[in-house]
Amino acid sequence: MRRSRQALTAAECGEVLRRGTSGVLAVNGDGGYPYAVPLSYVYLDSKLYFHCAGTGHKLESILKDGKVSFCVIDQDQVVGEEYTTYFRSVVVFGRARVLEGAEKLRPLVELCEKYYPGHLEQTRQKAEGALNHVCIVEIAVEHMTGKIAAELVKKPE
Repeated sequence: MRRSRQALTAAECGEVLRRGTSGVLAVNGDGGYPYAVPLSYVYLDSKLYFHCAGTGHKLESILKDGKVSFCVIDQDQVVGEEYTTYFRSVVVFGRARVLEGAEKLRPLVELCEKYYPGHLEQTRQKAEGALNHVCIVEIAVEHMTGKIAAELVKKPE
């Protein structure tokens, strides 16, 4: 990163990923074109998880080449009078794989709890019943970078 004082630490990157509710997954798509798609996710034990349909362009691309990137924007405040944006974001680089069988349960429950908090027992029961019908993808993080606007480095939030 060219401006190292704007780099987020690994811990700060993890905080951004835990706080985020959506991000953009980029895969190697058809014909050499990148394919990027927004999705909901959960960050758990230094890995990202999301659910998707059992067929489709996103999943086919992951099965062909598991190398992916994932971007989360934590803050995006346009400050017109300063001709700038106060931003904070993280980009993850890693390998995606489709989970099988019982290994889908914990990420699925955590996804449900993140987006429908306070219903853990109900969520667990529904998740257990859906395991054979849901596709869960894990992204093992190999590298991540985070960056914050220079103006936020100088000022408290």
